[in-house]
Amino acid sequence: MAKVEIYTKAFCPYCSRALRLLGDKRVEISEIDITLDRTRREEMIGRADGRTTVPQIFIDGRHVGGCDDLIALDRAGKLDPLLAA
Repeated sequence: MAKVEIYTKAFCPYCSRALRLLGDKRVEISEIDITLDRTRREEMIGRADGRTTVPQIFIDGRHVGGCDDLIALDRAGKLDPLLAA
């Protein structure tokens, strides 16, 4: 199973939606809460090519984007193969 990392903030509905989708897929998720952590936020921005919104999702170190990007991958049938790798 793939390694999934997701940068989140408290009370973020998009973060909750992405976490729910990944949870439904029964994958192990490493959640990184950046709500009060400036260092982790800067880390996220660097890894996500300057994107500042949350969530930012990485599968096996590959940036797949935010919640909408994750949902689009799932609808296109491309998420499950990424997660199975």
